[in-house]
Formats: sequence, structure tokens, C-alpha cells
Amino acid sequence: MVRIVDSADVSPEAEIGEGSSVWHLAQVREHAKLGENCIIGRGAYIGEGVQMGNNCKVQNYALVYEPAVVEDGVFVGPAVVLTNDHFPRAINPDGTIKSASDWEQVGVTIRRGAAIGARSVCVAPVEIGKWALVAAGSTVVKDVPPFALVAGVPARQIGWVGTAGVKLEEVAGREGLFRCPQTGNLYKEENGELMEVAN
Repeated sequence: MVRIVDSADVSPEAEIGEGSSVWHLAQVREHAKLGENCIIGRGAYIGEGVQMGNNCKVQNYALVYEPAVVEDGVFVGPAVVLTNDHFPRAINPDGTIKSASDWEQVGVTIRRGAAIGARSVCVAPVEIGKWALVAAGSTVVKDVPPFALVAGVPARQIGWVGTAGVKLEEVAGREGLFRCPQTGNLYKEENGELMEVAN
């Protein structure tokens, strides 16, 4: 069953997966496709043609502009903005109002399990790698590697996180080997990339 509250504005041309909820004052535009068990919070905006996987959470007042791609299990925090314009302007150089044909949409891609903290801005085109974590209030202007923990304006990598979202701790005496303090899972860093390894 899909739950859409009366005050939400959901286009009949949008696809909403089974078990999903769209809450008060949220808007889901034409041709947006949301997977199963997604939660779209109060006042959130999902742009035309946005693609969203299963089990995603888009919190209150987040703005997900087209042509964003959001994979399974992604968390988009309150008041997050995913932009879609390289050179934003209301008018052309001759003073005429810009129309859809006057600019090229570029999107943000968020890979499986990643999380974007409250009030962060992701400036398109950027890709947030799987299981990465963007700290609250950050401005992301370049791609974020999988499992990276980034923070600041502009966002910079300050560590690694595991699938639980907890900052990883380096294993003493084992350079490049990290452990999740919550799950105990091990991760290995090689050439600036992190991979989960068997315990």
C-alpha cells in the first residue's frame, strides 16, 4: 500500500513504489520514480524524472532537483539541496527570462547506502559514493569516494565510515586497515579507496 496524505502534491505521472509514504505538503513531480518503502518528508520536493531506489528517506524540506539519481537505502537529511544547474541565472544576457531550452540540467548521483546530513548542499554534477557520509551543513563540490566521511565548506574528507555510518578506527600496527567500532567489520584502504574485507 502507498500512503499519500491529502496535502501532498503527487503527479499522476509519478511512480510511487509499494510501501512508500509521501507526507504533508511534499511535492513529487511528473515522471519521478520512487522505489518501495521510501519516505518523503513534510515539504520535500522531488523533481521531474528523479529516479529513486528502494528504502530511501528524504527528510523534511529537502529539495531533490531533476535529474538526480538516488540509489537504494539513501538518507537525504532535512533541508538538504541537490542542485541541477552549472550557471544559475533567472535571465539571459539580453534580459529575456530563461526557459527550459536556455540551460542544461545536470544532476547529483547518490550511490547505495550513502547519507547526506541536514542542510548540506550537493552542487551538481557530483557523485556521492556508496555508504559515504556527508556531515551536516557541508557543501559538496566534487565527487565523494565510497565510504568517505566528508565535512565543511567546501566539503573535505576527514575520515572513513563503514556501512553502519560510524567513523572507522585504524587498527594499531596495521597501516591501511580500519575497523568499525560498532560492527567490528574490517576495511582496507588501497590507493585512496576503501573496501570491506572478510574478518
